[in-house]
Amino acid sequence: MTSRNLFLLPGDGIGSEAMAEVRKIIDYMNAEMAAGFTTDEGLVGGSAYDAHGQAISDADMEKAMAADAVLFGAVGGPKWDAVPYEVRPEAGLLRLRKDLELFANLRPAICYPALSDASSLKRELVEGLDILIVRELTGGVYFGSPKEIIDLGNGQKRGIDTQVYDTYEIERIAGVAFELARTRNNRVCSMEKRNVMKSGVLWNQVVTATHKEKYSDVALDHMLADAGGMQLVRAPKQFDVIVTDNLFGDMLSDVAAMLTGSLGMLPSASLGAPDPKTGRRKAMYEPVHGSAPDIAGKGIANPIAMIASFAMCLRYSFNMVKEADTLEKAIANVLDQGIRTGDIMAEGARQVGTVEMGDAILAEFKALSA
Repeated sequence: MTSRNLFLLPGDGIGSEAMAEVRKIIDYMNAEMAAGFTTDEGLVGGSAYDAHGQAISDADMEKAMAADAVLFGAVGGPKWDAVPYEVRPEAGLLRLRKDLELFANLRPAICYPALSDASSLKRELVEGLDILIVRELTGGVYFGSPKEIIDLGNGQKRGIDTQVYDTYEIERIAGVAFELARTRNNRVCSMEKRNVMKSGVLWNQVVTATHKEKYSDVALDHMLADAGGMQLVRAPKQFDVIVTDNLFGDMLSDVAAMLTGSLGMLPSASLGAPDPKTGRRKAMYEPVHGSAPDIAGKGIANPIAMIASFAMCLRYSFNMVKEADTLEKAIANVLDQGIRTGDIMAEGARQVGTVEMGDAILAEFKALSA
């Protein structure tokens, strides 16, 4: 039987609650589908800091490196606001991305038909929305050097962050975007700030050259990132695949997330380069939402983004496309039945908690898989 090694990092806040609902699906797939998942669990974020004084321990990093895929919950909360910068909860997430070399972040923004009215935009603008944002994840201003605060004296300080991109980093993320576009509607929009940033000039040049050399069959447009943010809330359905850098991808993907009605709805995948020998990629899957400490432990968190992240794991790490499609269909069917957590509640719907939503999706998954 095929063995599929998953390393689970629930993290902080609602991360553990949402991860528990994914565990139910994994257990069912092992028992009834002979899926062959083996799981181990570690600490990341504030919980890891409390236990080890680090945002992720070296031992758990080794497990993440050895796994076929990592499922990640969420990190952070007010409890750790005052911890040193180097060991803040978010440092664990950044280390995972960097050490696993997860350079490609895929963030779909999909508006389920049943939730068209949950968006802050008009129904006609978001109904049927299906955008994929491809964000470069291991370069740019989050990792550039120098990164420091300098004391200038006389009560003045200077904060420095450095935006850095090399040609190869842009080429490989552009390649991911073009290849994914070929499986969708064959359109890519590249976003940067070439009007004021030299890194944006290089980004534009390299994406254009990569397109001309290898992907001329895909339609390519360029847009300044600030204009892209405006267009996302003006006419979002004009986009298919958006490719952009680490900083702008962080912001634009959150804008796109809210088009769908709730951050609690959206998954993401972070992928590395294929291994030259095995063809397998390092990969981590996580919901877009944060740890939501204000509702943690109350049993009311929306687990859909975490479950949908597992569906992306099935698709991209294990090539279990049929099972991924079925799980995503189960989510859509449950929403069509009017079952809602509080963040997506609508008039006439039935409000449920985390566990009941997870149970409903699992029941629908079982029915569709029968």
